[in-house]
Amino acid sequence: MVVLPLLGQLADEYGRKPLLLIAVSTSIFPFAVLACNQSRDAVYVYYVLRTISFILSQGSIFCIAIAYAADIIKEENRATAFSWITGFFSASHVVGNLLARFLPEKFIFVVSIALLIFGSVYMYFFLVETVERVDKRERDSTFLTKIINVARKRYESMRYAAAVVFRSPTLRVISFVSFFYELGMSGISSVLLFYLKAVFGFNKNQYSEILSVVGIGAIFSQILVLPLLSPLVGEGVILCLALLASIAYGLLYGLVWASWVPYLSAAFGAIYVLVKPVTYAVISKGSSSVNQGKVQGFIAGVQSIASLLSPLAMSPLTSWFLSSDAPFNCKGFSIIVASVSMMIALCFACLLKPAEKSGHDPEEEIEAPLLGES
Repeated sequence: MVVLPLLGQLADEYGRKPLLLIAVSTSIFPFAVLACNQSRDAVYVYYVLRTISFILSQGSIFCIAIAYAADIIKEENRATAFSWITGFFSASHVVGNLLARFLPEKFIFVVSIALLIFGSVYMYFFLVETVERVDKRERDSTFLTKIINVARKRYESMRYAAAVVFRSPTLRVISFVSFFYELGMSGISSVLLFYLKAVFGFNKNQYSEILSVVGIGAIFSQILVLPLLSPLVGEGVILCLALLASIAYGLLYGLVWASWVPYLSAAFGAIYVLVKPVTYAVISKGSSSVNQGKVQGFIAGVQSIASLLSPLAMSPLTSWFLSSDAPFNCKGFSIIVASVSMMIALCFACLLKPAEKSGHDPEEEIEAPLLGES
């Protein structure tokens, strides 16, 4: 919740490349620990490093990568570009699952580290920076004064990002859509394996099959379907259809009556995955070129708040309705409640209007007083 908006701001000010390198490279160290040693102490060290790595990388890689793509891609082509990015991300999930399943256990961490190192090295040598950094000479000041100035600058940048989002009708609506969608979807994801195991005795292999169904469908819809539909119907229509699919996905899981229904529900994953790339496209079009990182990071922070709140309610609610003390017989009641959150997101999505662009950017009016204070 704190780091995502901060990294978005820093990406606008200091460049996309160094922030991406930091986010990706931090993922190497936790797996390196397990590759060298798999004792109990090493596992605890892994969890500490992985927690720090997740704070820096989970969500921020997408956030900064989307801002980078927006720097070099024309506005009318961004929805297609973002869908390809998320499509390849889905493909990597499918391939990663297959590698983890068929590779010998002793090679899994080694291969993971090699891939992560390759990604970092590739970015270092071949990624071209798109943000022109302006070096500022700092006046002589004490260490304490420098710390205060840095904190003040970050606060002003955060306030500016919030002002940009809430003064823009498009960005304000899409932030509500993102919050309620993430509230519902993260809630379902956090309890789904536990729920399916309790109701139908699903094991990790069957859960992996469900993830593969979602992943394969996601590759097809993001790389082929969205680029074809976006110019014809627009992002707003696709977003509403994807949210409808997410509602059907949740309701089918909540009302599941046979062991084959989860596979049917998973099929809707091929459609609801379009929520992410379309959301990125709407945010990108609704913000100016100098604010891509700030706005993407701020709304990603809003999603992080939803990801924190949802499991706090979903876990005890799911356990309650799976127990013998449930007030009525509906084992998937918590997932139905999560679906209601996505219904609210759909209601907000119906209010979404295309971002209006004019020669005069109203965001500059917000930035002016902040620049004057610096």
